[in-house]
Amino acid sequence: MSDRIMMDLLDEVFVSLGSDDADLVILDADVASNWLTRFSGSFPDRYINLGMAELDAVATAAGMASAGKHVWLFSTAARLLGRGYDALRTAVAIPGLNVKMVVSHGGVSAGEDGAVAQMLEDLALTRSLPGVSVEVPSDCVSAEAILRRIAATSKPAYVRLTGEPMEYLYDDSTVKDAINVSIPLVEGTGVTICACGIMVHESLKAAAILKQQDISAEVIDCHSVAPLPERSILGSVHRTGCCVVAEEHSSRGGLGEAVASMLCRLYPVSVRFVSVDDRPGQSGSPNELLEYYGLTYQQIVGAAVEAWTMRRR
Repeated sequence: MSDRIMMDLLDEVFVSLGSDDADLVILDADVASNWLTRFSGSFPDRYINLGMAELDAVATAAGMASAGKHVWLFSTAARLLGRGYDALRTAVAIPGLNVKMVVSHGGVSAGEDGAVAQMLEDLALTRSLPGVSVEVPSDCVSAEAILRRIAATSKPAYVRLTGEPMEYLYDDSTVKDAINVSIPLVEGTGVTICACGIMVHESLKAAAILKQQDISAEVIDCHSVAPLPERSILGSVHRTGCCVVAEEHSSRGGLGEAVASMLCRLYPVSVRFVSVDDRPGQSGSPNELLEYYGLTYQQIVGAAVEAWTMRRR
């Protein structure tokens, strides 16, 4: 299958979900209208574009969810969390309402729109909200599976989609188990590499390089940042004795800190991070920014070698 942008699957998925669920409602903060044309045409009374009014959109979502609707709220990461965080915390997370937040422009994928349009701290903000699931899929197949899975729950969730074309990693026969238990994409005994989103792809490239250096890397797709797939990570680290975490996110509060905190409690080992250090966003193409911030397979290889030399034996 060729590369595909995750947003291109939205219409197909939500027409299907909306046909099965008469209470499903989509609130759009003026970001997804081009990707939801079939849904808005098929269910015009269940699609509302509220414009760039994220705080009002969150309050509306909370009110509709309180009335029994199953609300999906679309926005960009920077606008939704930057403008609506207080309402997300008080009106959605604390009461545990059935509001699913689907965002684009997480990480550096909005790079050409400038620093303020990027969001390098969205996973930290959302994983700290009580009871909110946080998901970062790595390809279109896993993105659809995650959307369908969380649609079957009544809890709040946050899903970060990327606007960049992503190579397929899963197919229909492999995605179900991977989404349910986060099985390794590559098995190994030398170093555990935990990653989410686009960094899963870079981690697979790194694993191939490490294999040439006789270091057997195990790559785990940690699409679920919250709750963390602790059992899968622990099982791998017990075999490898060390870990690298790669994410398109600030080093503060994201997947890296979640994995490190868990390992400190349950099985302390050498851990290295491939993430954005204490720096703001920059203007540039997504690929240029991935290079600028060191979010590439070369950095993962270097971090893996460091962790491997200090591994728990």
